[in-house]
Amino acid sequence: MRVLLLANRGDDDPGFVGAALSTRGAQIQVAHREVPGVLPDPLGFDVVVSLGSDWSVYWPRVADQVAGEAALLRTAVDADVPVLGICFGGQVLAHALGGTVERAPEPEIGWLEVDTDVPEQILPGPYLQWHWDRFVPPPGSTELARSAAGSQAYVRGSALGVQFHPEATAAMLRRWSHGVTGTIEGTSVDPTAVVAEAEARAQEATARADHLVEMFLSGALTGHRAPAGR
Repeated sequence: MRVLLLANRGDDDPGFVGAALSTRGAQIQVAHREVPGVLPDPLGFDVVVSLGSDWSVYWPRVADQVAGEAALLRTAVDADVPVLGICFGGQVLAHALGGTVERAPEPEIGWLEVDTDVPEQILPGPYLQWHWDRFVPPPGSTELARSAAGSQAYVRGSALGVQFHPEATAAMLRRWSHGVTGTIEGTSVDPTAVVAEAEARAQEATARADHLVEMFLSGALTGHRAPAGR
């Protein structure tokens, strides 16, 4: 199973999601979204995963990069290639398919439950949240989960977009919060506490990510099964 992983340079660790994919025989190729003109053809892959970012989809300064990634994701979905978008990845996926991305009424940072319509496939959590924007699911999609701040998961065709971070490890959170003193912008959250909770929840977070990946690859969520690892 060939997996294309879209990410930013220096922030391309797929964490628990990557571990779940590798356990199932995935060969992961990373493409950095900073250079949209050289992104691979998604039709050469069995699965596409788009990770989070500190960008916003609507920033003018990354318009070319967002357009390039959105075109790649549309091509994949049109060809029924399974696509998983995580946080920013779920936002650019929504944008690519005709949805919208906007500033959330309040940021979500920390380990939070989600209200899921399919608790057998998308477990309630808690999941790590780390975002200031939110997506509005695209036309023709089905929303599967939500929180007070907005939509948390949707499917359309072969694509699954989630707002939470099933992949997040303590090491990733240390990197994301590097240089933060006091609380995280716009919140009363202490990043040290978030990292400590990640360490304490590592085993359960691993299990939740593994379950989500299995539900995604099996087609239980989208109806589009990914090829078995080879």
